[in-house]
Amino acid sequence: MKPKIIKIEEKYTAALARLEGLMDAKPGSSKEGELELWSLPVKAVKFRMEQEGLQQKDLVKYFPGKNRVSEVLNHKRPLSIGMIRALHRGLRIPAELLLREATA
Repeated sequence: MKPKIIKIEEKYTAALARLEGLMDAKPGSSKEGELELWSLPVKAVKFRMEQEGLQQKDLVKYFPGKNRVSEVLNHKRPLSIGMIRALHRGLRIPAELLLREATA
């Protein structure tokens, strides 16, 4: 599956299924590389949280709910375009890092 911006619910569901299938990737495999690509934006968010001394609860204002924060930080849900915009504006995370899963 080639990374791209997801705007349609069916494609979003398919992307989640693909991500779930990557969770058992063997070290050094192409699946592991693809899984790492999906995780880059989350690493950027966690890095900013560490820099700012933020906790997971502090991110709720950038996500459409408390559960979404947990899902994203645990690699169970990719960032939506709305989340990317909010994180870029609110936490000053470069959009290029947050969009990396979509454009790499």
